[in-house]
Amino acid sequence: MAHQLTFDWPVGVALGDEDFFVAAPNREAYAMVGAPAAWPQGKLVLTGPEGSGKSHLARVLAARADARIVAAGDLPDDLRPDGAVVVEDADRLPRAREEALFHLHNHMVAHRLPLLLTARSLPARWDVALPDLASRMQATTPASIAAPDDALLQAVLMKLFADRQILPPPGVVSYLAARIERSFAAAQRIVAALDAMALQHKRAITVKLAAQVLDSPA
Repeated sequence: MAHQLTFDWPVGVALGDEDFFVAAPNREAYAMVGAPAAWPQGKLVLTGPEGSGKSHLARVLAARADARIVAAGDLPDDLRPDGAVVVEDADRLPRAREEALFHLHNHMVAHRLPLLLTARSLPARWDVALPDLASRMQATTPASIAAPDDALLQAVLMKLFADRQILPPPGVVSYLAARIERSFAAAQRIVAALDAMALQHKRAITVKLAAQVLDSPA
């Protein structure tokens, strides 16, 4: 039987403020990111598991404060902005970019400009060789997104489907949420797997298909 070819098209992720679902695991982080005037020394590090919404919140801040977003690995040596900055994946900062982040940090603090850093872990666990940078990062106020509860996991699943322009029938999301690992990464994996299976076999996404995907070997 012939199957439809599938392609790894980029997913159109909705990253507006209205697309962010606030629940107990992220409520405090959402409030803190939205109030940069209250950050001690004007800096905040937002931590959370992969897929937890850190980049989404970074873009919420960018929209509100006209912040520039730059990946830690792409930090230019001479970045001296006159407005807010978001540094994504700060825990993956390459050795060659440590001095760039050090000087950016000092510039932002000296000029009282908001600096948001996103990471999967707290600064104390980052592999930073430059002692002055390590101490400044560890002195940054943290805001953390916890593992999802039932309500947030279902909301994440619904958003992941919506980003792929999929509207599953009632029952699919609750069925999945009750059976997958309670993590953002697991939600991403199951939605991607269901989408691929549905396209390959030209089937609608149903509870029956969800059960087949869940029962399939990883």
